[in-house]
Amino acid sequence: MVQIIKKQSGAAFKLQKGQKLKVIDPQGEQVSDMVLFNAEDPREKISSGKTLDFEESILITKEDWLWSNRSNKMMKILEDTNGRNDFLLAPCSPETFRIMYNNPEYHPSCFENLYTNLAPFGIEPDDVPTAFNIFMNVQFDEQGRLSVDPPMSKAGDYVLFEAEMDLIVALTACSAEDSNNGTFKPIHYEIME
Repeated sequence: MVQIIKKQSGAAFKLQKGQKLKVIDPQGEQVSDMVLFNAEDPREKISSGKTLDFEESILITKEDWLWSNRSNKMMKILEDTNGRNDFLLAPCSPETFRIMYNNPEYHPSCFENLYTNLAPFGIEPDDVPTAFNIFMNVQFDEQGRLSVDPPMSKAGDYVLFEAEMDLIVALTACSAEDSNNGTFKPIHYEIME
């Protein structure tokens, strides 16, 4: 059964080893930040550094693994119809909008949506790692300067993951204008056996 994450919001849930998680961009050009924790010991969590190191690439996609801070496999990417995801940039936060967007007003953020949805699992804000940013299109030039370009995902694109351990998963429908080509849309997900 497909679950809906409303625009600029999030969700958290448990995923059992062997279950599959399908994250869907129903309308196109919408990023979803994802973080993972070992359900038995949440101090073990998804690691950008370990994943980029062990997969020997900054472009993580089909057939790649998502690794933990303890060098364990957490998920495998079985399918990726878009093929462009990011594992460099941190979840947008209130500080992101103040520092990068020069916006002193309150703005929904992935960081807030992650930690508020993870709170029932005993996970605190400081525990939230760099997210795997599904559908996010980060580019860099010859000098290494980063840019966030519009997602290349089209309506219906998805990434299918398989859990390698019992997990706590949190997902967002990203709240950063630059990440989503200036608009905010929902994200859908489905848990499958």
